[in-house]
Formats: sequence, C-alpha cells, structure tokens
Amino acid sequence: MNRILMYLAMSLVAIGNNLRADDNVETLRPVTAAYTVELGSSHLTDTYLSPIKYDGWHAAFNYERRQAMRFDPEHWTMRLEARVGVDCGDNIARNATMWNLDVSFRWGMMRRWKVADGLTLAAGGSTGINGGCLYNARNGNNPVSAKAAWTVNLTGYAAYNMRLWRLPVTLCYQPTLPVTGAFFSPDYGELYYEIYLGNHSGLAHCAWWGNYFRLDNQLTADIHFGATSLRVGYRCDILSTKANEITTNVITHSAVIGVSGEWMSYNPSKGLSDKARIISALF
Repeated sequence: MNRILMYLAMSLVAIGNNLRADDNVETLRPVTAAYTVELGSSHLTDTYLSPIKYDGWHAAFNYERRQAMRFDPEHWTMRLEARVGVDCGDNIARNATMWNLDVSFRWGMMRRWKVADGLTLAAGGSTGINGGCLYNARNGNNPVSAKAAWTVNLTGYAAYNMRLWRLPVTLCYQPTLPVTGAFFSPDYGELYYEIYLGNHSGLAHCAWWGNYFRLDNQLTADIHFGATSLRVGYRCDILSTKANEITTNVITHSAVIGVSGEWMSYNPSKGLSDKARIISALF
C-alpha cells in the first residue's frame, strides 16, 4: 500500500514538472497575410434597374489575414478578409452599361483537424457586412440600386502542403456560405427620394437561402519562395437575392494573383527561445 502511494506521489510530481515546463515554452503565432488582385468576368442582373442581363469584366482587391487563436492555437484559427470589387457590363445590344461596386468585410473562427500528413481540414463560422450599389444611367429616374447586408456564415477550408519540383506549395480551398442575416431592398419602383422623405417600411429583410443566397468559392496555391510567397488561384462569387419583386444576380469568375507571407512578432531584447513553439495559421 505504501509503495502504491509512493508511485502515485511520484507520478503527480512528474506531471506537475511537465506542466511547469510547458508553461515556460513560448508559443508564437505568426500572422499569414495576403494581398491579391482579381481579374475576370462579371454577369449582372438587377430588375430594379433593368430586366436585361449585363456581361462584362470584374476586378477586385483583397486583403486576407490568418492567425492561430491565443486560447487554443493548435486547434482554433481565425480569418479576416476585406475586399473591394468593381464590375462593369454591357447589355446584349452594347448600347447601355451597368456598373457595380461591392465592399465587404468578414471575420470568422474555425476549428481545425490534421487528418493526414500535410492535410488539414477546418470548419466554423463567420460574420460579415457588405455594401455597394449598381448604377445604370439608362434607367432615368432610378439610376442607382443600393445594396447592404449583414450575414452569419458557414465557412471552412481544406489545406494541403506539397512540393512542385523543389518548391513547397500550399493548396487551400475555402468556401463561405451565408445562412442568415438581414439585407436592404426598396420596393419595386420606389424612389430613394421617397425613402428620404420617410417611407421606411419594408426596407429590411431577414436573409435566408430562399431570398438571399451567396456562395463564395476560393481556390489558391501559395508557391513559397522563402519568406514571401506567390499566390495564384481562382475565385467564383455567386450572389442571388429576391425581395419586393426585385431580383438581383451578380456572378463573377476571376483569376487571383498576389503575394503572401508569414510574419512573427517577438521581443528582440529577449530573443527567440530554442524551445519556442511556432504554430501556423493553416496547420
């Protein structure tokens, strides 16, 4: 009996020593940031302005920031994204032009699992806001269709590390799908001057897949050249809304190109410990 108690005491002391040793290990959470531009095609429809579809070009600038969470860096990671997009399309007769401006901001947190060597899967949620407008000078008294929405989204990613000849490459696919939220839509034919005068009823709508559907797909490859990486990829963004007999469809397909990299913050006076743990935002 005394021997069993002695073994238990020795085990508790060993566990305590290991915990104290883990507490002394510095954890570093580098920030993965990317600056990219998108160039491609756009397909615009907004029945508040015109029943005709407009086809043309799409361009956007995107900033993305990822970092492992402080409270559980090995399993939880966050993603912040800010994006400004511009679309321009012509009707089939090429005698009218429609412009679209879209500004969006999203922040989300995901739980990740290392399911295989080099492969990580993650799932979680995000919230975001976006606003902008479509403009068509041919529509006379109503040349602008304003857009605004706040959404709660499902999101996740699949990341895979591989090699392209001698260069390390990180492939990442991430979809974002709004589930609920709220969005703005005037009545069909309602002037914004009437809204200004006080006609505020029926402008806000609860978003669900029946009246607000948006699917943002992004597939990227980070080709690592040392500390800085070249990011190339493809993005497809589908937006479809219907409220007050107004239907809006904005579909873009674009190539993605830019730079990405990892940055770490630490106290230079203390230096970097040999026992420091470096936890990536993706793996």
